[in-house]
Amino acid sequence: MDSQGKLLEGNVKEKIWTRDFVLICFANFFVFLGFQMTLPTLPIFVKELGGSDQMIGIIVGIFTFSALLFRPYAGHSLESKGRRFVYMLGLCIFVLSVGSYAFIASIAFLLIMRIIQGVGWGFSTTASGTIATDLIPPTRRGEGMGYFGLSGNLALAFGPSLGLTLVGKISFTSLFLICGAMGLAALLLSTQIRYKKVEESPNKAAVPKFDIFEKSAIKPSLLLFFITVTFGGIASFLPLYAAEKDIAGIELYFLVYAIFLMLSRTFAGKIYDKKGHLYVFLPGTILVFIAMILLSWLPNITIMLIAAGLYGLGFGSVQPALQAWAVDASPNNRKGMANATFFSFFDLGVGLGAMTFGQLAFLYGYNVIYITSAGSVMLSILLYIYLLMKTKKSI
Repeated sequence: MDSQGKLLEGNVKEKIWTRDFVLICFANFFVFLGFQMTLPTLPIFVKELGGSDQMIGIIVGIFTFSALLFRPYAGHSLESKGRRFVYMLGLCIFVLSVGSYAFIASIAFLLIMRIIQGVGWGFSTTASGTIATDLIPPTRRGEGMGYFGLSGNLALAFGPSLGLTLVGKISFTSLFLICGAMGLAALLLSTQIRYKKVEESPNKAAVPKFDIFEKSAIKPSLLLFFITVTFGGIASFLPLYAAEKDIAGIELYFLVYAIFLMLSRTFAGKIYDKKGHLYVFLPGTILVFIAMILLSWLPNITIMLIAAGLYGLGFGSVQPALQAWAVDASPNNRKGMANATFFSFFDLGVGLGAMTFGQLAFLYGYNVIYITSAGSVMLSILLYIYLLMKTKKSI
C-alpha cells in the first residue's frame, strides 16, 4: 500500500497539466493576443502618423531594448520579491501602455509609450516563463515548455490576422483598447495562480548582489539571438514588403506560421527531452534559413505561405528547446535569471534586427532584409557547430 502510494505520488509529480499550469497558459495566451494584434498594425499606424521605414524600425526596436534593459531587474526581483509581484506588475504596465495607444496622436508620444510597454513586457514575459518552469516537472521540461509556448502560438495564430482584419474595419482607437483589454484578462487570471515560493541561495556570499545575466544560460541565449534577428524583419516589414509586391493575403502568412509553430510544439519538446538539443536545433535552424531565402525571393503568395510553414516549424522547434536548455543548465535559485538572460537575448535580436532592417529597407529595399536574415541564421548554425566541437574536445 505504501509503495503504491509512492508510485502514485511519483506520477502526480510528473504531471504537466495542473490547475496552475492551465491558468498561466491562459494568462499567457491573452497577453500575447493583445501584443500580437499590435505587431503587424503598429507599422501601419506609424505610417498613418507620418513615420518612415526608419522610424518603424526605431519604434519596434526601442520597445525590445526597453524590455532588454529591465529583464535583469525582473530576474532578480523574481528571486527576491517573488513571482506574483513581478508578473502582476508587468501585466499592469502592459495594460496601461497598450491602452494608451488609443489616444496617441504623435510619434514622439508613441515612442515614449513603447518604452514603457517594453518595461511591462520585460517583466511579464520573464515572470511567466519562470512561473511555467516552476510548474513543469524537470524530467519533462522540454515537453512542458513546448506546451506552454502553444499558448503564445495560439495567440499568434489569431492575433496578427485579427489585428489586420480589424484595422480595416474599426479605428485604431478601438483596436488598441481591445488589445489593452486582452492584457486585463491576463491580469485577472494571474490573481488565481498559486505561485511557488522563492528558494534561498545556498551560499549568499558567493552570489553577487546584482548581475545582468546568468552565465550558464549564455550559450543557448546567444544562439537564439542570431535567430530572433529574423523575427524583427518579419514582424516589422513583411506586411509592407508583401504590399509592395502586390501580394494579398498577408493575414494567411501569420496564420500558416502559427499553425506550423503549434505543430512543432507537439513533438520537438519530446525530442529534446529524450535526445537533447542536437536533434532539434540543427533541423530547426535549417528550416528557418530556407524560409528566409524564400522570403528574399517572394514571387507569389504560394512561396510566401511555404516560407511561413517552414519558419513556423523551424522556429517553433528551436525556441522552446533553447529555453529548456538555458533553464536546465542553471541552479535552482537562478531559474528567474536564466529566463531573464534568455529573453534578453531574444529582445536584443528582435530590436537590433528591426532597427538595422529599417535602415536596410530605406537604402536597398525590403528583400535585402531577408537575405541578411538568412546570413544571421547561418551564423547561429556555425556557432552551434563550433560549440559542439569544443564540447566534444573537452570530454
